[in-house]
Amino acid sequence: PIEGASCVPAHGVDIPFQSIGSEEHVAQAREKLKQEEAKRPPEVAVAVEAALERNAREAALLDLRGVSDATDWFLIASGDSDTHARAIAENIIDRMREAGFRAAGVEGKASANWILLDYITLVVHIFLPRVRDYYDLERLWGDAPSLAVE
Repeated sequence: PIEGASCVPAHGVDIPFQSIGSEEHVAQAREKLKQEEAKRPPEVAVAVEAALERNAREAALLDLRGVSDATDWFLIASGDSDTHARAIAENIIDRMREAGFRAAGVEGKASANWILLDYITLVVHIFLPRVRDYYDLERLWGDAPSLAVE
């Protein structure tokens, strides 16, 4: 380890490198994540929470602001089966409606291979794993910062 270098974990938060496992390092990481989460709009926070409530797999949040004019955020997640993917989508739709957000469009719920929920500033993609691997949106939108989803 080089003193003064930085460490970028999988969730994309840049934290100055110190000694791994130190209490100070862990505290810094937690504080960075809290700051990052506080910057998210309410509709993003509701959708992320709703997806995780239904055990969405490999959830990823892409910040497309400054990268795309089409939307500001992508929430990408996987379901283990078509039933699981539909359950994730339905929970997001229900929780968003309760919070006052209505989808402008919903596509793919019948087949559940790729369900798309369009909230204008947020687009939610729920895939079956093989379909997610095929389209690989995280790679396609690789210029967008990927934020922690916990």
